[in-house]
Amino acid sequence: MSNLLPAKTKYRKVQKGRNRGHAKGGTSVVFGDFAIQALERGNMTASQMEAARVAINRHLKRKGKMWMRVFPSKPITKKPAETRMGKGKGPVEYWVAQIKPGNVLFEVSGVSVTVAREAMRLADGKIPFHCRFISRDEQSAF
Repeated sequence: MSNLLPAKTKYRKVQKGRNRGHAKGGTSVVFGDFAIQALERGNMTASQMEAARVAINRHLKRKGKMWMRVFPSKPITKKPAETRMGKGKGPVEYWVAQIKPGNVLFEVSGVSVTVAREAMRLADGKIPFHCRFISRDEQSAF
């Protein structure tokens, strides 16, 4: 079980809202040399982020450095199974990061392009939407 959640929030529960438009920031490689960029929108849970992080780090084998560019800051609530309607909103079940097309999710540096590409391919398998591999020198505007 992943332990990614905010230390403190202003409100315990939030409304569902909508995830529209393209990413306004965080669309280019800033820290590392290679990255994966989201091509679709969706919610990425804390456990999915942790699974992708572990996949990248296992493939890098302590060579290079990895950055996580997204953080789960939105609580998702759920009412227990077989509960009648009413009686308020359910308790917080898990945390998600709302991902928009163009968001850079993970970055790596200090490894060759083939190692980075394979690490990002393994991480992409843990993520619930399509992503692409980008590098610092050949990144295009999203």
